[in-house]
Amino acid sequence: MSSHHIVREKQEPALIIANGEACSEELLGQLLEWSPFIVVLDNAIYRVLELGIKVDVWLGDFDDPHDFDAILARQQPLEIVNAPDTEKTDLEKGIDFLIERGFPAANIVWATGRRADHAVTNITNMVRYKDQIRLVMFDDYSKIFPLTGTFEKWYAAGTPISLVPIGAVEGIETSGLKYNLKNETLTLGHRTGNSNEAEVDGMVRISAKNGDMLIMECWD
Repeated sequence: MSSHHIVREKQEPALIIANGEACSEELLGQLLEWSPFIVVLDNAIYRVLELGIKVDVWLGDFDDPHDFDAILARQQPLEIVNAPDTEKTDLEKGIDFLIERGFPAANIVWATGRRADHAVTNITNMVRYKDQIRLVMFDDYSKIFPLTGTFEKWYAAGTPISLVPIGAVEGIETSGLKYNLKNETLTLGHRTGNSNEAEVDGMVRISAKNGDMLIMECWD
């Protein structure tokens, strides 16, 4: 499996490969097909090497010992970025790196599953970057992204759509959903918008006045 690099850099999302639960080869292949620039986080490099994926950047704090020469021999050219900041997760460092390089968007994979603390942190931290870079996180069951401004998208009837607040989100307005919200508030841990769905074939619109919220397209 390899990235085809068939699109121009920074015209399509970069891809960050974290070190959580692997997704299907089909999903990974689709993401690679449209990603001209690939960042692998720390120990995930070994799983990526086994799959034969060509990457551009290997980023991490590198606390564990690595044979850098052996890895470079299998991945050329490869930029190695040492990011030792202990106040940030590897995924945050990867996102920061792409922002600094001027990338407008990035897809994220292998960031859920395995350790629950890592998964929850990876998912919820996306909202802090909503005004700097467009982020979408994928696994085999979900597509997750922060609400920015007014979200509008055409969906087939019955498509599951969940609204997950990070903290409290006020003034939520939706249309096109089976259970629409009219100037309502959702609060993490108290009231969320799980398992809503598109009411009919057509446009769904979602907005909020205050707060951070994730939109999740989920399937079983």
